[in-house]
Amino acid sequence: MASTNASQPAQPSQQPGGGLHVPLDEHLPVDHRLSQVYRYGAGIMGLVLLAFGILGLTNNIGFFDTGNNSVGGLNTNGTLSVLSICIGLLLFVGMVIGGNFASTLNMVLGILFILSGFINLGMLDSGANFLNFRIQNVLFSFVVGIMLMWFGMYGRVSSTLPHDNPYWKARHPDEAAQEQRAREAHAAQARGAISDDRS
Repeated sequence: MASTNASQPAQPSQQPGGGLHVPLDEHLPVDHRLSQVYRYGAGIMGLVLLAFGILGLTNNIGFFDTGNNSVGGLNTNGTLSVLSICIGLLLFVGMVIGGNFASTLNMVLGILFILSGFINLGMLDSGANFLNFRIQNVLFSFVVGIMLMWFGMYGRVSSTLPHDNPYWKARHPDEAAQEQRAREAHAAQARGAISDDRS
């Protein structure tokens, strides 16, 4: 029985309404350049969050302290420091695994950071602000969220993907097959021309 080629992207499935559904977990070769972008994105943002969390804990700030304790211009407390460390370590896991896992993780965490910014913006002057957020933390949350989403969506969510992109191939299987046949025919003609020249 023939084995399946793992380097081929997952094919889009036909939805009942007639449209194509492309799963977000279609496969990428491990050494693909897009995977490197997802890895670097997760690693860089994970390092920033990990450093912020560790510096917060070294200041011996109480877990639910709502004072003016800051690290790098951002307010913090023990709870926010631990949460930052956990998310930073999760991003490092994404960096190690790479591929679509890192891409999806970046996108999901990016969305959560943006939501966190909006939620904490509404709680700045309330007693529910247990993470000790200030406006600078809200802006930082937005920036981190946008950066994570950019790293996660890079080369994956666009209307102008190059035709050698595995996501473009998954979304346009017929066109990708035609282009592959054309490349093979061109290569065969080139080989034939070389053979004629040698003979």
